[in-house]
Amino acid sequence: MHRNLIGGEWCEPADAIRNINPSDTRETVGLYARGDAADAQRAVEAARAAFPAWADTSPQLRHDILARAAQELLARKEELGRLLSSEEGKTLPEGIGEVARAASVLAFMAGEALRIRGDRLPGLQPGSDAEVTREPLGVVGVIAPWNFPIAIPAWKIAPALAYGNTVVFKPAELVPASAWALVDILHRAGLPDGVLNLVMGSGSQIGGVLCSHPQVDAISFTGSVPTGRRIAADCVGGPRMKRMQLEMGGKNPLIVLDDADLDVAVECAVQGAFFSTGQRCTASSRFIVTEGIHDRFVRAVVQRLEAVKVGHALRADTHIGPVVDRKQLDTDLAYIDIGKQEGARLAWGGEVLERDTPGFYLQPALFVDVGPSMRIAREEIFGPVASVTRARDFDEALHIANDTEFGLAAGICTTSLRHASRFKRQAQAGIVKVNQATSGLDYHLPFGGSKASSYGPREQGQYAVDFYTVVKTAYTSA
Repeated sequence: MHRNLIGGEWCEPADAIRNINPSDTRETVGLYARGDAADAQRAVEAARAAFPAWADTSPQLRHDILARAAQELLARKEELGRLLSSEEGKTLPEGIGEVARAASVLAFMAGEALRIRGDRLPGLQPGSDAEVTREPLGVVGVIAPWNFPIAIPAWKIAPALAYGNTVVFKPAELVPASAWALVDILHRAGLPDGVLNLVMGSGSQIGGVLCSHPQVDAISFTGSVPTGRRIAADCVGGPRMKRMQLEMGGKNPLIVLDDADLDVAVECAVQGAFFSTGQRCTASSRFIVTEGIHDRFVRAVVQRLEAVKVGHALRADTHIGPVVDRKQLDTDLAYIDIGKQEGARLAWGGEVLERDTPGFYLQPALFVDVGPSMRIAREEIFGPVASVTRARDFDEALHIANDTEFGLAAGICTTSLRHASRFKRQAQAGIVKVNQATSGLDYHLPFGGSKASSYGPREQGQYAVDFYTVVKTAYTSA
């Protein structure tokens, strides 16, 4: 039994979560604690009690702890990558790569602990000056999703700790193993008791406590738009308004222009839309393709998909693993039916697959003849389902790309510098890619979007300081 960590103690739970392998539903990855509201309450109290001493620690100490944790993550990347792939379903290379990325995030933020900058400015009154400094927020509630079960927690927890905050971490119920391993490594790296607390269990119970508790100062959340909206209401509805960082959905476009390199465009499309089973908020699920290249692009994507192997996440010949669970598989299949009913044509895939182990295997689905107003072109599916919409020219393609409530990522494939430059300026998204898949982002760069995709300061890199610290201006007169 893997227990919750509260106040430096691994606590025996009243209930447990059975962690199922989506590549083989007969296999239990492990048993993990299922905490409740009382556990969340105790974790908040422990984090609050630990905050004053942790906020006053040397930046060198915080650096050293994060650096040690980064080194262990990197040393164990194959082992932990296998664990991650077993519980989430992404392929083993993707799982190992995610663990390595988490290690890089911790190492980068270790350095940031030593680079907390401020300013000293002259005051406007004679004989006065002013100091502008950054101080930690306090207690941060971290609520993470299931699709990147170690990287996203790492890029939320690491800056929180680097800047002197304490944390209560609630991971997704589907993927407790990766979360537990990350917390165990950080705890053993030397964190004082109560600085990092892990409460696995129900989002409605634990998340509800974190969002409404008066001793929690901020919430960093990644997940769906409806859940994000509920969290926002809870954070502002109490007696003490909380700082919020909400990373939510995406319906990301990839424009393919007539002048695009076809091979580059196909690889950007397939990698961006279907790999990691399409379970990425940055997945490019809308292909907007101009007339001159449309038919060639569709044929080439279908040909590329015919060579893609869907199978057990840990097998060497697998390109795409299973969907994460039965609920997500049912959602994907429902949207495939919706696409057919709306009049779109299924050009490839969309079938449930049988393998020699029972799992949630779905053939990637490609729809063509998709109108911009169809639900499959407007609503986030979060699975290996993509649509192709025709556009007359760049201007119409850009209009269709921006005609969405979301604004996380956007991509274009073109050899035209003029069109690439216009797209970078005019795409209504926080992340813009030219001749690259929309998925994936370097750990030292800011992550976030606009419109319904994001709310609050950016995640990752040096920009994380804007969320995890408060600015203080102090005057002194001679």
